[in-house]
Parts: sequence; structure tokens; C-alpha cells
Amino acid sequence: MNHDTSYSSGMHKPPSDFESREAYLEHELQIMQPKRWRLNLPFRDYRFEPEDLIPAVAGTIGKVVMVSAVAAAFAVPLGLPDTFLPQNVRYELLIASIFIILLSGLFLPTSNLPGTHGPLIPLIPVVVAAGGHPLAFGLLIGVFGFLLGITKGGSLMAKLTSNGVCGGLLLYLGFVGTTSQVKKLFEWAGSFDKSYIAFIVIIGTILLYALLEHWRKRWLAVPLGCVLAGFTAYLLGAPFSFQTAPGLPPMSPAYWWGENTGWMMGLPTMDSFLVVFPFAVLAIAMWSPDFLGHQVFQKISYPERSEKALMNIDDTMFTCSVRQVAGSVLGGANFTSSWGTYIVPASIAKRPIPAGAILTALFCIIASVWGYPMDLAIWQPVLSVALIVGVYVPLLEAGMEMTRKGKTTQSAAIVVFSSALVNPVFGWSLTMLLDNLGLIGCKERSAELGFMGRVVVPTVGFVILCAAMGAVGMLPGIPAFLEQFRNLH
Repeated sequence: MNHDTSYSSGMHKPPSDFESREAYLEHELQIMQPKRWRLNLPFRDYRFEPEDLIPAVAGTIGKVVMVSAVAAAFAVPLGLPDTFLPQNVRYELLIASIFIILLSGLFLPTSNLPGTHGPLIPLIPVVVAAGGHPLAFGLLIGVFGFLLGITKGGSLMAKLTSNGVCGGLLLYLGFVGTTSQVKKLFEWAGSFDKSYIAFIVIIGTILLYALLEHWRKRWLAVPLGCVLAGFTAYLLGAPFSFQTAPGLPPMSPAYWWGENTGWMMGLPTMDSFLVVFPFAVLAIAMWSPDFLGHQVFQKISYPERSEKALMNIDDTMFTCSVRQVAGSVLGGANFTSSWGTYIVPASIAKRPIPAGAILTALFCIIASVWGYPMDLAIWQPVLSVALIVGVYVPLLEAGMEMTRKGKTTQSAAIVVFSSALVNPVFGWSLTMLLDNLGLIGCKERSAELGFMGRVVVPTVGFVILCAAMGAVGMLPGIPAFLEQFRNLH
């Protein structure tokens, strides 16, 4: 059998043939030949390298943190028992691992890993207060995402988003994320009257990041940063203990969707789907800027002629949709989006998706079964430093890089301004409309888009998003359009 792959065709070369490790890694990206919907085997179609451990570790930490946040956002207003959160997080890690291996690792290596929808977390208490059901919510997100993926709506939005708009979006997300983690770290240290620990941890992280940048070893920022932060905080007297013992969660969907077990909610009714409908539309609307930001970061980090190694936005939407439907039916608390804490470190380390995906799945399984790594991953100094150096600061750097050339600063500034007014989805959609109309940014680019790309698609998209946000009361100072969502915020 003749396999048309980079490795069997002799394109792979040993590291000793290159002047530097970076040159070897860039060559590996350039010879990638991922096969969509055909079996991609390790060592035949891609290789494992030490650098793959970096996104795997960062992605696992991020996954534990984000799923814990989603489960907690449901558990508190629903009054669920304390055992719900660790058990459901363990369950979700196992569910995620299956889809990572099957899709991103084997059959669809052009798809980023299906992660967690972070921007949706603040809305969950509102969904609960309105009477929303997590199964109905998850199913609608999966269905809408599937429709967006198969119609290639995500890649269309990417084509209509200029460098200025995307750069401004990355700047906003990076700045807000960095400042929020610094704030949380100080709040954590202040809770036991040792705020100076947060200051020392952050200063140490800044110096380490600068040294790694100088040595061109920035891909080591996550593991070394987490180790430095953890040891520094512990030696200075920060409390820490392992509490999650080894074990397995309940594996039956009947348990999780029972009347008196798991979620303690039973199955959803038709009214449940109506309540969560506008939130599901909004959740899917948030996908496009999220996915676009991840793909753009890859493009900036990867060398020329490595286009085949980039994540495909539509494939990733399909993967996230399938994983969302299956996870919700099985009883998981996760709401899916592109896995940022994986793809950003993978891009910095100059590694393609599949090898690190397999390792991430393995680490998630170990964390779920062993239990103790979950405690370490959600310890505040480890968590905050992992997110800062692994996601948010790189996003800041990418945003600055995208706004260096051309007429991009106007659009970038408007994105930040309008995102601060409402949220990044509003900022992205409004600025994309203004930019494509030619009111700001590059007038020549606007003229080349055609009437559909310049006027129709951005206008319709902006109107739909504003209607969805207004329906649930997310436009500041304006009461929710739908009466049942008023007085819930």
C-alpha cells in the first residue's frame, strides 16, 4: 500500500541535519500532510517531539480549570452537593480524551482540540435563573455549531475580518485576561494575609519570561513558569494540600440525568429549549472570533509554507459540535469551543496539532483517574501563571504584531473600545462592519470585498448578534427584550 505521507516519502530529516532545533521544527511543520477523514497514524503521518509536552501540560491544566469553572457556575445556583463538581470534572476529562484521540489525533488532524467556552461562563447563572436546562443548552449549541461548520460560516467570517480587527481583538483578550489573572492572584494571596506572595510570584514570572525570550526558549514558559510559581508560593508559606483521591466518576448518563442523582434535574422539556435558545445563538456567535484568534496566532507563529499544518476553522467547529452533543447527552457540564490553552502553546512551540493532542488526551485521563493532578492544576499560582504565560501574554504579542503594518490601528482601537463597552463579540462584529464598509481601516481592502462581503454579511451578522444579546439583557443600560430575562443579571 502506498501511503502519501511526509515520513514514508522520505521528506522527514533527523534533527542533526539542521543548524538549530527551531529549523528542524519548522521543517516538520512544512512537510506535514494531514489527511482529513482518513486514518493518520503516529510515527507514520506525524512524530512525537519533546516540545509536544508543553501544549499537552498547558492544555490539561487549562481544561481542569475551565471545566471546574463551568461545573461550579451550575452547581452553586442549582444547590448541587459538593461531590458534583470533582466527579463531573473527572467525567468530562474522560469524555474529552475520547474525542481528542479520535478526531484531532487520528481522523481529523486539521481540527483544533474541542475545549471549553470560557466567555460563556458568566452567563451560566443567568441561564439557570431563567430556568434553562444544561442538556437543552448543550444540544442547541451542538446543533447550531454543526450548521455553522458544514456551511463554512466560520471560514467566511475569518475572510471578512481584517488584520486590524483581529489584532485589536487579540489585544483586548490578552490584556483583559492578563489583568484578571493578576487580580485573582492578589485576591488569593490576600485571603491568607500574604499579598506579597502574589507580587513575588509575578515578578519572578516576568523575569523568567524575559530570559526565555532572550534564549529563544519561550515554549518552555508554561512548565517552568508553573514550577517556579508553585515552589515560590509554597516556600513563602502559601497553603496547599492534595484532596482529590484516585478513582473513577459515575459513567452512566442515567445517573447524571436522574431526578435524584447527578444534575438532579431529569430530562429537559420543550420549554427548556425555548429558554436557552437565545443563549445558544450567542454562544455560537462567540465561536467565530475565538476560532479566528487561534488560527491567526498559528499563522504568526508558524513559518512560511506550513499552511497544511494550520487548524481548519470549519473542521474545528464540526469537532466541537459533535463533542458538545455527545458530552451533553452523557451528562457532562462542559460547553465547547476551540481549545486555546492548547493551541497557543503549541503554536509557540512550533508543533502541529495531532501529536500534542494524543499526549493531552493521555494527561487528561491520568489527571481524571489519579485525582491529585487536578488539585495542583487549580492551585491559584500554578493556574494563573499557566494562563498568563501560555495564553494571554502571547495573545498580546500576536495582537501587536498584527497591527504593525498597514492601516490597522484605527480598526484595532475601535475593537478594544467597543469590546470594553459590551463584550468581544459585540466589538468584533461592529468593527468588522465599520471596517468592511470602508469607514475605518484600509479603503482598498473594502473595495475588493464585493457587496455581499462589504455590506450584507457583516450587517446581518451584527443585527443577529445584537438581537441575541439584547434578548437576554447583555446590552448595557438596555432592559432585556424578552421579559423573562429581566431582573436576572
